[in-house]
Amino acid sequence: MSLKPSNPNPRSAHRARKRFGQHFLHDAGVIARIIDAIDPSADERHLEIGPGLGALTLPLLQRIGHLEVIEIDRDVIPILQSSAKPLGDLIVHEANALKVDLLALHAGAAPFRVCGNLPYNISTPLLFHFLAARSVITDMHFMLQREVVARMAALPDTADYGRLTVMLAAHCTVEWLFDVGPGSFRPPPRVHSSIVRLVPHTEAPFAVPDPARFAAVVAAAFSQRRKTLRNSVAGLISPAAFEITGIDPKRRAETLSPSEFADLAATPSPLYFDPNALETV
Repeated sequence: MSLKPSNPNPRSAHRARKRFGQHFLHDAGVIARIIDAIDPSADERHLEIGPGLGALTLPLLQRIGHLEVIEIDRDVIPILQSSAKPLGDLIVHEANALKVDLLALHAGAAPFRVCGNLPYNISTPLLFHFLAARSVITDMHFMLQREVVARMAALPDTADYGRLTVMLAAHCTVEWLFDVGPGSFRPPPRVHSSIVRLVPHTEAPFAVPDPARFAAVVAAAFSQRRKTLRNSVAGLISPAAFEITGIDPKRRAETLSPSEFADLAATPSPLYFDPNALETV
C-alpha cells in the first residue's frame, strides 16, 4: 500500500483486513484501562501481538520507551513505525505469531510480558502456542471474544466450564478483568470482547506426568459432556482407575475439577494405548 503524503492521518486510511481478523481498537477509555491493567514498567521486556495501527502500542511505548511487536500485516508496519518514531524504540518482528519461536526470540534475555488484541478466529491456538513458551513469559494480557474468556475463567459445574478451562488450569491462572463493547472497534465486531490476564504457574498446582494422556482424557470427557464418565472415557479409563482415585464414574465431565482430571489421567490403565511405548525394531 502506498501512502499519499497529502493524507494527514494515514492510520485512518488503512482498512482492516478480514483475512487477518483485524478490528482496530479506538476507544481511549478502554485503552487506558488496558494500560492500567498491564501496569508496565520501563525495566521490563514487553511484547505485543498484532499491534495493528498502534492503539495500544503507542501509549505503551510512550509509557516505557521500548517495545517489541509481532505483526503479520506488512502494510501497517510502516504506518506503525512512523507513528512510533517520536515515542521510543519500537522493534517490529514481521511474522505470523503462530509460527514465532518465542524461546528463540527470548534468547536468554528478560522474560516477556505479552499483550495484544488476538484475532478471534485463531485465539485458542495462539493461547496454547504462547503457553508452550511459558518458561520465558511473566504474564499475558489479551483482548478476546467474551464467550471465550467466559470458558477460560469458568468454575466447575457451570455451563461455560469445559475442555478449554481444564487445559488452561494446568498451565496458568486466568483472571477475567473487564468487558469491551463492539463500538470500541473499527470496524465493530459482531461479538462482545473481554480483557483477560493469564499468569503461568511457577509451580504446577497438580501433577500432569503425561500431558498427551491428560489432553486425551479431557477431550474425550467433554466431547460427550451429557454422558457419564463411565461412558465418555470408556476407551481411556478403566473401572479400576475410578476406584483408585475415588471418582464416581456416574459423574459428568463438567463436575470434575482440573486436578481430578489430572488424577484420572495419571492413574495407570490397561485400556490406554501409548504409541510412544512401542520400541522401534
